[in-house]
Amino acid sequence: MPPNLEQSRLDGGAGANGPVQQDCRAQPVPEGPEPNRRGQDEMCTSLSYRDAQGKAYFGRTLELTIDLPYQIVYFPVGFPTRSEVEGHPAAEFRARHAMLTVTMPCRVPTPEAPIGIDDLKVLEGLNDQGLSFSLLSYPTAAGKQRSVAMTQAVLSASDLGTWCLGQFATVAQVKAALDAQPIVLVPLAILGGIESPFHYVVHDATGAALVIEFDHGEMSVHDNPVGVMTNGPNFAWHLTNLDNYTFLSNVDRSSASFGGYKAVQPDSGIATAGLPASNTSVGRFVRAAYYAQFTEKAATPDLAMRTLAHILNNFDRPRGVSIDYPAQGGSHMEVAGLDQPASEPYATEFTSWTSLSDLDRKLFFVRDYKSLNFTRFDLAALVDVAEPKVLPVDRLDGEASDATAALIGAKAA
Repeated sequence: MPPNLEQSRLDGGAGANGPVQQDCRAQPVPEGPEPNRRGQDEMCTSLSYRDAQGKAYFGRTLELTIDLPYQIVYFPVGFPTRSEVEGHPAAEFRARHAMLTVTMPCRVPTPEAPIGIDDLKVLEGLNDQGLSFSLLSYPTAAGKQRSVAMTQAVLSASDLGTWCLGQFATVAQVKAALDAQPIVLVPLAILGGIESPFHYVVHDATGAALVIEFDHGEMSVHDNPVGVMTNGPNFAWHLTNLDNYTFLSNVDRSSASFGGYKAVQPDSGIATAGLPASNTSVGRFVRAAYYAQFTEKAATPDLAMRTLAHILNNFDRPRGVSIDYPAQGGSHMEVAGLDQPASEPYATEFTSWTSLSDLDRKLFFVRDYKSLNFTRFDLAALVDVAEPKVLPVDRLDGEASDATAALIGAKAA
């Protein structure tokens, strides 16, 4: 039996130049039923925030029903990437900008082919220019895609994070480059052959934001004036739905008259009564827009980061708040090598980790489900590190306020 993902490891010799390199992308899907595409809209919430000086910050949560082997990875300037899609020349590029990322292995390791640096795909990250990239679940991404000439190099959507963060400094540069670079969804063996069920958001230090979305195979790129994204439906639908909430305000109206009766609220907070109450993607989008808009603008960068953490706390989800029973049709994203234990009768999504990015000072903060405190990484302090570094997220104990030195001291990948 091959080792599962919990037993995965990085082997410095199994990478771009190592002796063993397995394909993460379009591996043959095992014969049997079609992959289950229902109920796979895992929760993710992302939003931007500005302080009193107009500086931009970004935060997001990631929710799943299982814990995955997430890795903090530093990719230095010059790091090579080779993105391959069957039937096309490979897209090859070297990083122009250093990047600090949260990654996930794209395949199940085997004794012959342990996980290498090239197998780690970016879910979240920040580069040395203050550009951020985030992957969020979007199960209706797959579908018939536009044909691309067989002679043209195309980029696998799995490598979109490395490409955006490694090549560009601003949202405008990413948007312009997407006009010339074809992106292709490929079946992901680790997700049972499903074509990359995600959409992607990019933010920069000016506060500009972009949504890159595949909907039934058709790619579209949207400026994001709200700075918020969750999951389905598509981004344009969320904006239209936001038109239904023009009545929202952060001003409490705590008294009113009904005939001869004067009603008075016993406390504050009535202004939020019109917010959606559920944790659905639709509800979270509206709530995220509200909190990003009305939360007090912090006077200093440090206070801004603490404020952003308070905002994201509103989207933190403990286990068991909502559950799905498989027998009742509930299903979630299934990852090869990490089956849900048979002893657990239901699935429950929880916040696997939350990250915060100071886009001006290039600081990245992360905490996992086991921690209440964030751990900080300073990209500026990594400027002289010339090789990739990897630090498993589960080694962050939440007690060390800064783990930059621990990442520098980690074994080179």
